[in-house]
Amino acid sequence: MGNKTVLIVDDEPDFLELFSIRMEANGFKVVTAQNGIEALEKIAKEKPDAVLLDVMLPPGIDGLEVLKRIRKKDKKLPVFMISAYSTDEMFKLSEKFGSCGYIVKTGDLQREVEHVVSALSVSDRYKK
Repeated sequence: MGNKTVLIVDDEPDFLELFSIRMEANGFKVVTAQNGIEALEKIAKEKPDAVLLDVMLPPGIDGLEVLKRIRKKDKKLPVFMISAYSTDEMFKLSEKFGSCGYIVKTGDLQREVEHVVSALSVSDRYKK
């Protein structure tokens, strides 16, 4: 994807490491954050091309609140919600607050990578 930056936000260090490796292997620059406040700071500083955001984050600011704050400043940034637990309510809330998609954590990291690549491809077309 040539110099695209992806911010991965998750409180599980093992998932962050594995997903980062997979994204880097697919040509992305990866930035990580382990909580909502850190995520918002990294978005402001790094200006990522996409965000993969865990719904359940440590106490403070959860993923949905981070998504709401992102949307107040940037309506076009592709944000995918990630969760090990998928419920219809969570899916509907993430969609309501402006996520591009909802990725259920499975063992198939390649599928998550493909979602991000697809979203960045679409966002590139709209920028032209």
